[in-house]
Amino acid sequence: MTVPTEHLLILAGILFTIGVAGFFLRRNLIVVLMSIELMLNAANVTFIAGSRQHSTAGDLNLDGPIFAIFVIAVAAVEAAVGLALVIALFRRRQLVMLDQVNELSG
Repeated sequence: MTVPTEHLLILAGILFTIGVAGFFLRRNLIVVLMSIELMLNAANVTFIAGSRQHSTAGDLNLDGPIFAIFVIAVAAVEAAVGLALVIALFRRRQLVMLDQVNELSG
């Protein structure tokens, strides 16, 4: 039994919407980073759904999984850099709220 492509796209839309809402409505830096991860995972689900939609019975389309692996690699780098910034900011100022951070502005 396979999941229909429409259901995967609906799931991706819901994940992306939750990610956008968390990004714009929350001020905690860790929650903002998790929201970005949700949006990237929604893009991965969309890539996989599109790959499944455009593959034939005998020919597998690997474009979607390749893009998804690339997005996972970019997300890992983003998480590492983001968490390093969070740790440095917390050690220096004892806060992780974006409203109170003005040190990073140029």
